Amino acid sequence: MDIFLAAAIDEAKKGMGEGGIPIGSVLVIDGRIVGRGHNQRVQKGSTVLHAEMDCLENAGRIKASGYRRATLYSTLSPCDMCSGAVLLYGISKIVIGENRTFCGPEDYVRSRGVDVVVIDNPECRQLMETFIEANPELWNEDIGEENAT
Repeated sequence: MDIFLAAAIDEAKKGMGEGGIPIGSVLVIDGRIVGRGHNQRVQKGSTVLHAEMDCLENAGRIKASGYRRATLYSTLSPCDMCSGAVLLYGISKIVIGENRTFCGPEDYVRSRGVDVVVIDNPECRQLMETFIEANPELWNEDIGEENAT
């Protein structure tokens, strides 16, 4: 397995261990992880701390040239908000662990010149399937959906 996706999975597991949603992300520039994060909406009562947003926040300020060389790894397909951050900062590539349990605006992000790679990793998918089954209301809240239950 890719070491950077493995690091994102570790972040997802960390979030799950804290009672949060098991989604993790890392930002890689020039073969080095410069930021890590996991979904912290539950833990911090946040409206915006999806894994990718937490990762970008933890990476700190980066020059535009750094973002253009960056790859964002996420265990789950980034939502509209997180995809917007990718576009805003000019991140050139996203590697997605899985997009079966949720698929963000991948085609739009591709149309804007971002290289989007979907791994379809079974561990990423299992983390989300297990969480969604056990916590449907919390999951629907996280993705901005009305409760289906």
